[in-house]
Amino acid sequence: MSNGFKPPIVPAAFFGIVLGLAGLGNAWRAAHQVWHFPAIIGEIILGLACVVWAALIVLFALRWIFARAESLAEAHHPVQCCFIGLAGVATMLIALAVEPYSHRAGISLFGVGLAFTLGFALWRTGLLWRGNRDHTATTPVLYLPTVAGGFVAAGVSGALGYPDWGQLAFGVALFSWLAIESVLLHRLYTVETLPVALRPTLGIQLAPPVVGTVAYLAINGGIPDMFAHILIGYGLMMALLLLRLLPWIMEQPFSVSYWGFTFGATALAIAPIRMVGHGDTGAIAMLAPYLFAAANIVVGLIALGTLRLIVQRRLLPQPVAAPSPAQAAPA
Repeated sequence: MSNGFKPPIVPAAFFGIVLGLAGLGNAWRAAHQVWHFPAIIGEIILGLACVVWAALIVLFALRWIFARAESLAEAHHPVQCCFIGLAGVATMLIALAVEPYSHRAGISLFGVGLAFTLGFALWRTGLLWRGNRDHTATTPVLYLPTVAGGFVAAGVSGALGYPDWGQLAFGVALFSWLAIESVLLHRLYTVETLPVALRPTLGIQLAPPVVGTVAYLAINGGIPDMFAHILIGYGLMMALLLLRLLPWIMEQPFSVSYWGFTFGATALAIAPIRMVGHGDTGAIAMLAPYLFAAANIVVGLIALGTLRLIVQRRLLPQPVAAPSPAQAAPA
């Protein structure tokens, strides 16, 4: 550590790339099971998600060893800190990706991801309960530790054959979502507008109802009942609202933070496909192909934008030393 080695300062928000790729890969897996689409496409996308995840895990660990000051600054930042929880969420999704090839590896990765997710959620939520926060730091990133973590833990638990444990995680996520959403909407409705740099975080707003639907189907045997339809309905409303706000959101130039849109977009594709696979008809069956196509377009466009940043060598942002939410951008 004294040789002056300095790893790339990769923000924790980059784990959102893994969520988007894993979500799209799982959408293709579902499309293969229900519509007999080529299986290889989903496996290639999930393989890419595994490669990106492995690289980010290594870089993230090196950051904490060789760039501890920057890592601590991120951990105590009022906005960027919540993205650290995505390391555990991404690991659980990778567990789901590898499980068909090795059940033992899937279980092991899930255990590590769950432990990290729970530990970080308890640490961060404990700080939030102390209060004394700047209200401008209230953004949809607050969903990440408990809501994203809980719903993904529930969905992966069910997929791995432990729906009873998944039901416990679903309870954590559901009630955290309802509580945080009320705080977030109060902030959006009653105080100054979100700073331009933080507007892409609104893409996360789509995720809770639709990731929750995927989780709910995983723990209830896939039954497309009224509650699943209710969750999808709210997710569709969030998607339309984000489309309406997109010109305003895109006042922030493209950055990796736009991957925050992808996890919700892919979950909005996965859930209807699985519902159709369990006999759902009517509105869900009609919407499912269009939502699947939309998810591919969203992830594809954001991936192309990211590749352009790489070519232009503008992918990595400057590290943020001062925790000012008005100036902060997640990536």
